[in-house]
Amino acid sequence: MASWYERNILPKLLCCACGAPAIQAQRRRVAPRAEGEVLELGIGGGLNLAYYDPAKTTRVTGVDPSPELRAIAGQAPRPDGLVVDIQAGEAERLPFGDASFDTVLCTFTLCSVRSPTAVLAEARRVLRPDGRFLFCEHGLSPDAEVSRWQRRLEPLWKRIAGGCHLTRPVASAVAAAGFHLDEVEQRYMPKTPRPLGWCEWGVARLA
Repeated sequence: MASWYERNILPKLLCCACGAPAIQAQRRRVAPRAEGEVLELGIGGGLNLAYYDPAKTTRVTGVDPSPELRAIAGQAPRPDGLVVDIQAGEAERLPFGDASFDTVLCTFTLCSVRSPTAVLAEARRVLRPDGRFLFCEHGLSPDAEVSRWQRRLEPLWKRIAGGCHLTRPVASAVAAAGFHLDEVEQRYMPKTPRPLGWCEWGVARLA
């Protein structure tokens, strides 16, 4: 059962932190590339909805286990004509059939799920053979000094940020899950502390 902090404070904190300008800039790079039937893993407060292109998407289905975040997502800004369906669900165990979606979008979600391996396996399962997996995640820095600080900070950070990890690999985990990486970009997000700011995003297909 969720604690008082998880119900009343954490959803607002996450929407504030995940809506920071540097993170929103990353969302603008990725979400407009979604096409067809789209599944968004961990839709959270719906911060990606403003950036989808309704001319390219049939429907955006978002899943999230938090009722508080789903309620916020239901009121989030979005372009006219965008069809959105927000459902309760965990990314490790999706309530959808095989090969159901043309695009699976995952942004700033793998850091906080219980099992990134299970989430990526489910993304593969529900993605159509010619579909695309779009991702944008913060994670383990390649720089030794930064990664040391990430490991020091992670235990406290997980407690205040809803289980968010700082040391999870991103693109290499996507590839290890059976995806072929068509595009990958990596950098520190501007105006963000380096232990929190290493970001990797790209496009992948079923290998």
